[in-house]
Amino acid sequence: MPGMKCDKKHMRLYAVTDRAWLHGRRLYDDVEKALRGGVTMLQLREKELGDDEFLSEALELKELCGRYGVPFIINDNVELAVKCGADGIHVGQSDMCASDVRRAVGSGMIVGVSAQTVEQALLAEKNGADYLGVGSVFTTSTKLDAEHVSYDTLKDICRAVSIPVCAIGGISGSNMDMLAGSGIDGVALVSAIFASDDIESECSRLKRLSDTLFSK
Repeated sequence: MPGMKCDKKHMRLYAVTDRAWLHGRRLYDDVEKALRGGVTMLQLREKELGDDEFLSEALELKELCGRYGVPFIINDNVELAVKCGADGIHVGQSDMCASDVRRAVGSGMIVGVSAQTVEQALLAEKNGADYLGVGSVFTTSTKLDAEHVSYDTLKDICRAVSIPVCAIGGISGSNMDMLAGSGIDGVALVSAIFASDDIESECSRLKRLSDTLFSK
């Protein structure tokens, strides 16, 4: 049964963290700037942190997102998502199957799944995913092994499923309009947000752009 806990509007400007862009700043501060700028969902992606550090960071950011009324999602780590009481978990195709994730986290948590094909998208929806992250729609420096998803495939996926869809991968303010008309509900951004010199004002600009392009 597809989950219905994830509103389409949460997809509009979905920020995914990457500490490569911190340059000595605190992730907490950069995330707060993004939230002030209008980010509608936040995913904490950490590949290098130890469990204890990851947990304390997750608890801090969950509380911060809660103050802004923005869902807080953990990337990949189901155990940690449960432990910190995150609003959701996002898994890729090579991670745990969506139905196993759903069993592990219970019915109350948002489950997001990465998809590159219509088949993957339909299976994720059937297995209880609440939303899909589809990409990489453009070439991205963040994930060098990411498979490319064409505009037509993106459109086909949006038509095939009834759960919200956001596009991810190399998206910025300068190419976002190329995704208009695909049926997506919004965009997930990494460097376009966190590599910006002024995160808050850039998020505010990106949010206005996403609202214009994808509100339907």
